[in-house]
Amino acid sequence: MTIDFRRPLTVDLFAGAGGLSLGLEQAGYEIAAAVEYDPIHAAIHEFNFPYGKTFCVDVSKVSGDQIRGESAIGNREIHLVAGGPPCQGISMMGRRALDDPRNALLKEYVRVMLELDPRYFVMENVSGLMVGKHRQLLDEVIELVNASGRYRVVEPVRVLQAADYGAPQSRRRMILMGARNDVTLPEYPAATFTPRTIKGAIPTKHVLPLGPSVLDALGDLPDADGFSELLNGDAVSPAGYGAPSAYAAKLRGLTPDVLDFSRPRPVDPDALTSSTRTVHTDLSIRRFDATQPGTTEPVSRFLRLHPDGLCNTLRAGTNSDRGAFTAPRPIHPTRPRVITVREAARLHGYPDWFRFHATKWNGFREIGNSVPPALGRAVGAAVLSADGVKPRRGRPTSLGDPAVLTMASGEAHALFGLTERVIAQRDRKAE
Repeated sequence: MTIDFRRPLTVDLFAGAGGLSLGLEQAGYEIAAAVEYDPIHAAIHEFNFPYGKTFCVDVSKVSGDQIRGESAIGNREIHLVAGGPPCQGISMMGRRALDDPRNALLKEYVRVMLELDPRYFVMENVSGLMVGKHRQLLDEVIELVNASGRYRVVEPVRVLQAADYGAPQSRRRMILMGARNDVTLPEYPAATFTPRTIKGAIPTKHVLPLGPSVLDALGDLPDADGFSELLNGDAVSPAGYGAPSAYAAKLRGLTPDVLDFSRPRPVDPDALTSSTRTVHTDLSIRRFDATQPGTTEPVSRFLRLHPDGLCNTLRAGTNSDRGAFTAPRPIHPTRPRVITVREAARLHGYPDWFRFHATKWNGFREIGNSVPPALGRAVGAAVLSADGVKPRRGRPTSLGDPAVLTMASGEAHALFGLTERVIAQRDRKAE
């Protein structure tokens, strides 16, 4: 598999499993290279984007020359560098926030971006970076970019809501965009949908079309609890799907999406994947069953999704080195159980061909840490439009080796030739 050099090239830093990569590919980009520190997630990215080069490395230990030299990019122009560097701290008053080691990766993103010299860059992050003391972090990132003398930032910086672009989930992300001095600055994409509320209320007046609902995302999926195979595995076929909504039909590949310029992937239309079951106690099942849609179950504090509403923001949980705690998983709108990884993927906007790690813990982390593809697509399309680039549909590609979907952490380390463990061993009792 090779890069399609007819399409503009992008590099995704802090790529995770590839939500932003997918959105940018749908906008018309070719994912020429991606960088991800966690071997499990890097392996999943490589599985879903096998045509590009996935680097499993700490961004602070990679250079722009290395990314170019060890991928197919070489000396070709990179159109976009994108990524969402984590930041976990804020310095004490009087100190530069980027000098705090917990925020170092924000500075490393800017360094690698400048070394790669793209036409454009996009940095996404939590909406909290816009307010309070954390605004200092964002201001210092902008200062670093401006100090290069080569790039400009689109200001004021904005927070975008994924539901405004067709995701059936409320998820707000800060989007920082910029351009090299010799190209046109992009504009933030206008909303294309009117979002529903989490509790299912529908706006009485709206000009834009109403966005998809939880039921639109989940209504056609088979019930995972009906398959004993999903107690110890994440896939079953044939599964027996119901009639899809317009939203679900696109994710299943049954109807074309005229604004999706991604590379087509193979998909088994009868298979249900990424759907390992969660076994609940009888007491939990009764409590979930008694919880009204759009309300919170009082003991677990899990939200029961409203079929006519939006999903609440799906969270990732914590890394192994921070306790490996599982994030709350919403309760299915019509079934007395928490949602599966595939159901979370539908609520995030991933197509059904996209695969995640077979364990629920890693699968939910890969979704909870990712950008909804619809949001990434909207931002990518805005950047291409600013540069006058007409998107070209990608060539079909296969997927990677299915063995990576069930790899243990040690196996994923070995896959990338890592001799030292970079991600702590997970305590299996934490799931």
